[in-house]
Amino acid sequence: MSDVLQRLMNQEVLLATVSGVGSTKAELIRYFDESVEAIDLITTKSFQNEPNPGNREPIICEVEKGTFGNSVGLRNPGLEVALHELRELRKTHSFRALLNVSLSASTPEDFVTLVKAFDEVADLVELNFSCPHAEPGYGSTIGENLTLAAHYVRFIKANTVECEAPLFVKLTPNVEDIASIAKAVVEAGADGIVAINTVGPLLYIDPVAGKPILQNRLGGKGGQSGKAVFPIALKAIKEIREALGTGIPIIGMGGVDSGADAAKLIEAGANVVGIGSALGTVDQRSWPQYLRAIKEEADHLLYSGKKPAVSSASFIKTHRQMEYRKHIVLENEPYGSDTAILRLDGRLPTKAGQFAFLWLPQIGEKPFSVAHNDPLTFVIKRRGPFSDALCSLRKGDEVYIRGLYGQGFDPPETKKALLIGGGTGVAVLPALAEQLSKRGTEVEILVGTSEAVETTALLEEKLSSYGSFVCVADEGKPGRVLDLLDGRTFDGETACYLVGPQVFMALAARAVLSGGVKEEMLYLSQELMTLCGIGMCGECVCGDRLTCRWGTFMEYRYLKEHAPSLIAYD
Repeated sequence: MSDVLQRLMNQEVLLATVSGVGSTKAELIRYFDESVEAIDLITTKSFQNEPNPGNREPIICEVEKGTFGNSVGLRNPGLEVALHELRELRKTHSFRALLNVSLSASTPEDFVTLVKAFDEVADLVELNFSCPHAEPGYGSTIGENLTLAAHYVRFIKANTVECEAPLFVKLTPNVEDIASIAKAVVEAGADGIVAINTVGPLLYIDPVAGKPILQNRLGGKGGQSGKAVFPIALKAIKEIREALGTGIPIIGMGGVDSGADAAKLIEAGANVVGIGSALGTVDQRSWPQYLRAIKEEADHLLYSGKKPAVSSASFIKTHRQMEYRKHIVLENEPYGSDTAILRLDGRLPTKAGQFAFLWLPQIGEKPFSVAHNDPLTFVIKRRGPFSDALCSLRKGDEVYIRGLYGQGFDPPETKKALLIGGGTGVAVLPALAEQLSKRGTEVEILVGTSEAVETTALLEEKLSSYGSFVCVADEGKPGRVLDLLDGRTFDGETACYLVGPQVFMALAARAVLSGGVKEEMLYLSQELMTLCGIGMCGECVCGDRLTCRWGTFMEYRYLKEHAPSLIAYD
């Protein structure tokens, strides 16, 4: 038995991340290895030979507290990019935990290509025979068929004899006899089993809109994960262990959110317990303590008898985080040729650094900053089908909102503040300007727009009420507003806040730093794309932080150390 397999079968509580949740990018893989000591096995998202954009948003919904529907559609950057990132990570980081690289393909030949490619960076590889919402030929299409699944494993093993990473197969629960399939793939050569993937696909109807939430080729159906699937996972693990005996490692998962759940899964036959959807119910800043509590609770119940110091339940949020609310369009005002100012009824009190999701059923959803609350206002720029639909809304139309997400930003107390915004990033500024002005801070605001308009500048009426306001149109030179910084100097009492495109903020940062703004007094709003808002998808990673939990404003010094690519301007 290899050292990796032996390590997985030691009699102790071992925890893992699961594919598609949390540990989806190289920065987060490093984070789990460096900062979350309770995790013993880190699993990547499922990589394919070619990049896959996945399904259109929404791709995740919260059915009830702690139970989720998902239809990500195997979104991934493809073999070339993923392998490069993992190679670079291996060069710069010595791993404590084992790395499980998850793979997805529709033919055994493509699986062979993937296994051979990732063998150099993986401690073990996971064949995804289980995704319930993948394209035909992928995922559960393979795992639901005993004969086909065994054929795939036999072919892959025969053609990867030179590879060292043990081969695990991830199985779907959506079959009548998961144990027989597990036994068949092990007899065909699999070194271990991962179970279970999500249940379903199921249809999720939003109770407020009365329409399907998820958007995909399955008509809104998606896999179910989280608390509701734990009994299914427990039954599956028991059956698989009985079929395989004691000599094959099983990585078990499905709805585990406590040490008691983990202990039950281990008693049923799991050697390693995966924690997935539960991470979406806990703030990322508490993940290390939460997962340590799960491990200590399970160890207490199974082995040591030592009572844990903290309950894992104390970290879990007690409310639904992805609940939609209906709003009515009061006005949709065009601004320039490609932007609209969308005003809705209701309120959504927000602080700088927070955002909400706008959802149009069967069209899509995206995150947006709240420009201001009186009335509830969003700035929308036409960038695709969904934003086009938002810009085309009329008075009386319905829009659905969830959130707020992100930690509200608490700016430092300074005498002066310079706020610089580019494009629709200006929507972030009113909340920040209001917070600063209430403190008595002298506020100066510089805004750049792509085109000049005959009316007042974007959000000028609101922003000018907080201090000095200047708007400069690009007129063919992107970032022309930054020319106003040429030759300016700033004293040690000035804090600077930047919002807008990444290159715009990088150039602005260079300008204000050369003018004397201190690095510790410079903040950039990282409005990175997030697909869930609660830490599950891992897309909005900034260094080792998820902006959906930490908030969008990051200190320049932090970015310089942990995410230098975000402030590069060359």
